[in-house]
Amino acid sequence: MSALLTQDVSAAAQALRAGKLVAFATETVYGLGASALDETAVAGIFEAKGRPKFDPLIVHVADVAMARPYVAEWPDTAALLAERFWPGPLTLVLPKQPVISDLVTSGLPTVGIRIPDHRVARDLIRQAGVPVAAPSANRFGCISPTTAAHVAEQLGDRIDVILDGGPCRVGVESTILLLAGETPTVLRLGGVTVEEIEEAIGPVAVSTGHGTDERSETSPLAPGMLKKHYAPRSRLQLCDDIAAVPDGPRQGLLTLMPPPDASRFDAVEVLSETGDLREAAAGFFAALRRLDARNLSTIWAVRFPEEGLGRALNDRLERAAAED
Repeated sequence: MSALLTQDVSAAAQALRAGKLVAFATETVYGLGASALDETAVAGIFEAKGRPKFDPLIVHVADVAMARPYVAEWPDTAALLAERFWPGPLTLVLPKQPVISDLVTSGLPTVGIRIPDHRVARDLIRQAGVPVAAPSANRFGCISPTTAAHVAEQLGDRIDVILDGGPCRVGVESTILLLAGETPTVLRLGGVTVEEIEEAIGPVAVSTGHGTDERSETSPLAPGMLKKHYAPRSRLQLCDDIAAVPDGPRQGLLTLMPPPDASRFDAVEVLSETGDLREAAAGFFAALRRLDARNLSTIWAVRFPEEGLGRALNDRLERAAAED
């Protein structure tokens, strides 16, 4: 049975209240949502995605007042960041209240929570009247979806409703910031840059995803920390300059700006004519998906400048290109 594709927020909210799985647009990527207070519905997320239960979920709320009952602490730093960046692509990880089940947090004593910067998403959460646990609405480890069509392609026969809110504006997942320790730590790079966070609260640590201060590869502290993630079916290789790319059959290219010589490649995706990293991020997953649909032997991706959103995009590339 195929998912209901709709723009009816009320119908989608009713489905959430009834324990159904609803995919919905946010400013980052499409999320696959279930009531965070319904453990059976949350278990359905893991089943539909093929997601391991050791990988925690982010809880989405409509406003700060809705967030407060689900966290055990609300430090001044959280209040400052919420005022500055919410609604927006920043997830705050804080000690959780018991009402949030261990299935949502994969047994962690903390919960990641955010307010999406998308009117349809917030309307959905308000009308449902429950916090919504939602990872990206795709098969686990695959390319993240930024349109309703992307969701239907991967999960259309596994979920109940797809709420079409148009294409996603930011295009990469939220930044995840841990506030439960002594030093604020970025666990996942994303739509809010490290520079923007440090401008607001001062220096922060940035996790590599593989350090000794973190849980193992089979028990990450946050979504998107596993070594391999966001992967296309085609082999993905990274380079700093296309001059170093060897000749080969059926090769594709993903690049920030127009290359000096595109004729060597069977398919080329240019993310920004001017090198704008925000424009590049918005189109990143969709471009990678188009290349993957070309049945290429190899997709070559040119690394982004290691600054601002370029750091988050490079993180996605490295995980997508990692060996199993």
